[in-house]
Amino acid sequence: MKKAEIKELGSKELAERLDAAVVALNQLEINHSVSPLDSPAKITKERRMIARMKCELRKRELNKQ
Repeated sequence: MKKAEIKELGSKELAERLDAAVVALNQLEINHSVSPLDSPAKITKERRMIARMKCELRKRELNKQ
């Protein structure tokens, strides 16, 4: 998901996707600890995507004030 796509989402939907992404990241990390992933860069990409979502939610929160 790109930054422009994140901005198009509503706050509620973005929060739901953020929760799903956090669960997916946790599962990736668990799987990687048990047996190495084919591409460990997936963990980095997922972590950065979560950061992008959190930044957008925080920006919206600050704009409301």
